[in-house]
Amino acid sequence: MASVPLAQPSTNDAHHPNPVRAPAHVHALLDRLHALSSAQEAELDLLSIPASDFHTTVADQFVALEQDKCQFVYALLRATGATTIVEAGTSYGVSTIYLALAAMQNAAAAAGTTAGKGDTQPRVIGTEHEREKAERARAIWIEAGVDRVIELRVGDLRETLKDEMGTVDFLLLDIWADMALPALKLVRPHLRAGATVVCDNTIASAARYADLLAYVRDDPAFQCITVPYHKGLGVFVYYP
Repeated sequence: MASVPLAQPSTNDAHHPNPVRAPAHVHALLDRLHALSSAQEAELDLLSIPASDFHTTVADQFVALEQDKCQFVYALLRATGATTIVEAGTSYGVSTIYLALAAMQNAAAAAGTTAGKGDTQPRVIGTEHEREKAERARAIWIEAGVDRVIELRVGDLRETLKDEMGTVDFLLLDIWADMALPALKLVRPHLRAGATVVCDNTIASAARYADLLAYVRDDPAFQCITVPYHKGLGVFVYYP
């Protein structure tokens, strides 16, 4: 069977406008962090790393969600009005900035309506196994001015995601494959009807995500589509 061609990441230009609303210093920070992540990934062949070694190999690497995917996620969050967001696999917190910006802007928009949602509070729950990464992420969020809405749970997500999280609007799965399905199963009881789950690398790493993909595709509660970004981006809408 022929391999599936993978679209390459795009850069912002007239045909790829940046939807993110943020101060200039935040855009500059994001550009710098994505450049660092891309430089690191250029030195790694992530797809050749055995699943059993992936966690230790990338323990000190950014491996951030690509910039165009982050912008797509941000736009999706704004479109759906998500204010309570869970991220499985925070790393150095680059994608978390987009989640926090969208949650804050959605909460502010809700406060300005007459829909009775004026008390909505933005909340982003991140998970990170490595303590050093968690400390670096917190410093980055302070620089971006989004730290006040982020709750970072450090440790094994199979334990940390057992804690209270309220009603969840959105789940981002950007973590080594073995942890993706456990994370979804822990968050699922908290997902609201119409909540969205996004998982990275669902084309290039389809074999590694086989259990997760079978779980959502075989369950009629999930409506699934793959967005053809670089290495694939799975989007699963939850309607129980």
